[in-house]
Amino acid sequence: MPVRYVMTTLKPGVNPADYERWLREYDYKVAKTLPSIISYRTHRITGPITGAEGAGWNYIERIEVRDVEQYQKDLASPVGQELIRQLYENYLDRPKNIFFWSEPIEE
Repeated sequence: MPVRYVMTTLKPGVNPADYERWLREYDYKVAKTLPSIISYRTHRITGPITGAEGAGWNYIERIEVRDVEQYQKDLASPVGQELIRQLYENYLDRPKNIFFWSEPIEE
């Protein structure tokens, strides 16, 4: 299954507790309704990232999906677009975020 990783940076002045509350109360709940998502979890980065200390990332998301095309459709839906709107209007500094797709190497 494809896995998307997203490394995120909070906007200046955003309280991490507010963002994390939004994650728990809204983002996780919406993600569970999207058919493409198998699992989704955000992790707080607690120490320096060796080799990228100045990047300023605060969190990393791991999103396991059934199908990349369906995931993109889910994000383009009204529910997905509202999630994205809230995320970037209120919490994350979009230009500082990076993402990539990965495929697991099975045994």
